[in-house]
Amino acid sequence: MALVDGKDYPEHLYYDLDNQIWYEPLTDDTVRAGFTPVSIALAGEVLVFTPKRIGRDFEAQRSFATIECGKWVGSARAAFDGVVVASNAELQRRPRLLNDDAFGTGWMLIVRPSHARWRDRLITGPAIGPAFARWLASEAYKDRTG
Repeated sequence: MALVDGKDYPEHLYYDLDNQIWYEPLTDDTVRAGFTPVSIALAGEVLVFTPKRIGRDFEAQRSFATIECGKWVGSARAAFDGVVVASNAELQRRPRLLNDDAFGTGWMLIVRPSHARWRDRLITGPAIGPAFARWLASEAYKDRTG
């Protein structure tokens, strides 16, 4: 585990720092995705989660879900091209799961990447802690709009 802003971040996940999304490869060549706890802490209480519909394609750096929070309304932007395979229906009913358990029951989507190199620009393993520390120190999140 890597320690980021006082929280444990699993080192087997892949992280998109710019968009604050984590990705977990699954055994069937799909990938589970969710927001990072630090992004949710910055956004405030999650009020609404709206995923892209199952079967819909998405492009890198474009929305594959939206969230409405107490402090922020915006898009969950994908790190790679793909298609939505499933969404977390429980999260749609209880959006606060993102605040309570971002790495567990608060996952957002399961997607199928369009290419095998989907991980190429993502952070994983021992690089997670230092990469997040640089991201937080840069205050890049302050420039973010929905």
